[in-house]
Parts: sequence; structure tokens; C-alpha cells
Amino acid sequence: MYREVYMLSLFKPTWMVNNIYQISPEKLKSYGISAILTDLDNTLIPWNNPEGTVQLHEWLERIRDYGIRVIVVSNNNRERIEKALNSLQLPFVARALKPLTFGILRALKTYHLKRSQVVMVGDQILTDIWAANNTRIRSILVKPLVTSDAWNTRINRFFEAFVYTKLMRKYDDLKWKDDID
Repeated sequence: MYREVYMLSLFKPTWMVNNIYQISPEKLKSYGISAILTDLDNTLIPWNNPEGTVQLHEWLERIRDYGIRVIVVSNNNRERIEKALNSLQLPFVARALKPLTFGILRALKTYHLKRSQVVMVGDQILTDIWAANNTRIRSILVKPLVTSDAWNTRINRFFEAFVYTKLMRKYDDLKWKDDID
């Protein structure tokens, strides 16, 4: 029983927010967060729309006004990320190998960040949230921006549905919210 509870806790996000654009810089600052590590596809931008939305640009401006850095940590290759971030001018770590810790640790080292001052935001429990928990940093699970996924993500979503159901049964405090609490 203990082993099952421990294993399940590896996938538990710190917070669950409807989408990344609802995460307020005021709340982040109140938790001492000065940097957001974020997944790219279906978290920051729809996987099939690399231009981003007006809402994204406005959110990034608000975040930057508070002195919070946004760094993309993605399993995608460098070319894909550069193309997607062309108009956003965000730093990134490519081929992060999430759920392994390599990409997050590389971001922490490269950008001189402490674990206590960062949060990982992502739309997948089995990659983004698990990687954050493996690295011992806080995490925010967001709903995917679009309901369709690239073929390789669809496989993850299948297994993720089982983990999500178990998390919801085990942890009463896991609820979708409009911001971190």
C-alpha cells in the first residue's frame, strides 16, 4: 500500500490551473517564484499553431513586467523550438528528455536558478509533472490548449488517463482552478 501511494505521489502536481495564461505573476511572486519553466506544445502554444495567440503575448508581457523569466523546456528538437519561438524571443532547452531530469537541471544550471524559485508548467502528467517532481521543484498541470495531439503524445495521453483517475480518487485537494492558490 505504501509503495502504491508513494508511486502515485510522483505524478501529483503542486497546482492545477485551467491554462497557463491564467497563472498570475502576483501569485507566483507570493510563492517566491521568479522563473517559469514551461513545456511548449499544448502548454504555451497549440502544437499545431506555432504563432501563438494574442492572449499568450499579453500574458508574457504581464509576466515579464513582474521580472519573472519564462524558459521553455521541451522534448522537441532545437529546430522545432526555434521555429515555434521565433516571434516570442524566449530562451529554451531542447531535447529535455522529460520525465528524466536532464532538461530541467540544464535550465537550472544555465540560467543560474535555484529549485525554490522555479515552477514547471506543463500539460502532461507523465512527462512535465513527473520531471518536476523528480527534480524536486513545484509544478503546475494545465489543460491542453487544443484537444488534438501529435501522434506521439496520443500514446502518453492513453496511459495518463489511468494515472489521472487514480490521482483524482486519492487526493481531494486536486481541483482545476483559475490560478494557483
